[in-house]
Amino acid sequence: MIRKEKFLLIAGYADSLINFRGPLIKEILRRGVEVHVAAPAILSNSLVKSKLVTLGVNVHDIHLWRTGMNPLADFCSLFDMYRLMREISPLHVLAYTSKPIIYGTPAAWLLGIPNRYALVTGLGYAFTAPGQRGVLRRLVQVLYARALVRTSLVFFQNPDDELLFRQLGLLAPSVRSCILNGSGVDLSTFVVAPIPTGGPHFLLIARLLGDKGVREYVAAACLVKAQYPQFKFSLVGWIDSNPDAIPQSELDQWIHDGVIDYLGRMEDVRPAIAACSVYVLPSYREGTPRTVLEAMAMGRPIITTDAPGCRETVIDGENGFLVPVRSVDALVAAMERFIKDPDLSLRMGKRSREIAEEKYDVHKVNAVMIREMGL
Repeated sequence: MIRKEKFLLIAGYADSLINFRGPLIKEILRRGVEVHVAAPAILSNSLVKSKLVTLGVNVHDIHLWRTGMNPLADFCSLFDMYRLMREISPLHVLAYTSKPIIYGTPAAWLLGIPNRYALVTGLGYAFTAPGQRGVLRRLVQVLYARALVRTSLVFFQNPDDELLFRQLGLLAPSVRSCILNGSGVDLSTFVVAPIPTGGPHFLLIARLLGDKGVREYVAAACLVKAQYPQFKFSLVGWIDSNPDAIPQSELDQWIHDGVIDYLGRMEDVRPAIAACSVYVLPSYREGTPRTVLEAMAMGRPIITTDAPGCRETVIDGENGFLVPVRSVDALVAAMERFIKDPDLSLRMGKRSREIAEEKYDVHKVNAVMIREMGL
């Protein structure tokens, strides 16, 4: 009897296994590989669990806290992943986001699993600002360096992150790396929607974090609405446990003041994208922002920052505009260009879809990952 190859995918957040890695999982299954996934609290997430089980995926819970650096809790995470891998005996392990990489990769190395991959999807809270985060940043860098030296291959979602890891010595010269065009987007799911009439309607979709530029978006909305009160600014997202999260009281004040139309958390963001005419993401740094790719696929122009991960999605002046990080004035100026030129959204939105097809098709992105992992 021929034993199937086993592939273990470790995530820090259960929902991302469907939303971000669903097509990759399907492609690996299609190749006859036995797929296992592990994430914290996944067995209690009935929707994600049922979708994965329906696909034929083996689902496992692990103890993992996405935020914070509690040594005892993190040691438990490493031990839990070690225990799981010893039980499964996979031939391949792919970990993504910081803690699965930092603790999952060494666990795989200790067990002698031959194919160990890491996917860096962004640098997160510890990397995005100086000052008070300096100690945390140094600790995370040490942990990354110790984990990545034990990988067979590291995937990055933009060239800036790869360069930074090389410059900081987090990625040893002997470790192979590969740059992907983000997570890609399913062009058959995110299809072009007509641009609504009636003037610009701006939209931001993000976890409600300071580092996502949410405050800059709201500040720009205040300034634009003071002069053009008829235009709309929508916000989709939620507050989570991240230390950089927007306080509920601040969000409540924005809603009370009528600055934004808050739509809450949406499992399916397509109706929100279809209702907008311009997508905005003033983030300080990303891997490659998935929401931008989804908006591009649906034919929307983009305003985003000239920051790692964001700048790759926009050809300035063709499918949108790049603005400096934290610059509310530049954000307002970019928004006003859509107000003053009613046809700009249509022209740039068309170009966004073309770029999505050329560069960000999820099947093209996954083909690179499959090839590089030798599956």
